Amino acid sequence: MTTTVRAGAATAPAAGPRPGWQTDALCAQTDPDAFFPEVGGSPRAAVRTCATCPVRPDCLAYALARPSLSGIWGGLTTVQRDRLRLGRGA
Repeated sequence: MTTTVRAGAATAPAAGPRPGWQTDALCAQTDPDAFFPEVGGSPRAAVRTCATCPVRPDCLAYALARPSLSGIWGGLTTVQRDRLRLGRGA
């Protein structure tokens, strides 16, 4: 089962309060749907936003610690984060 938890202003994490870094995340100021593209949809808009986000490292660390998260987190797709966890690079 995959848990969808949206960062920033869209939806708070499923368990507990939102981590402090999420209030500074650029995704909180943009369209949250861009971070959860449809199957076959492009993640480019979200990845561009993440590239300039000041909390990208915190976001990526958060997502890497939670393999069940879907969507774009820390500038990486779910597949890219899985590869990174397995030591195969993003």
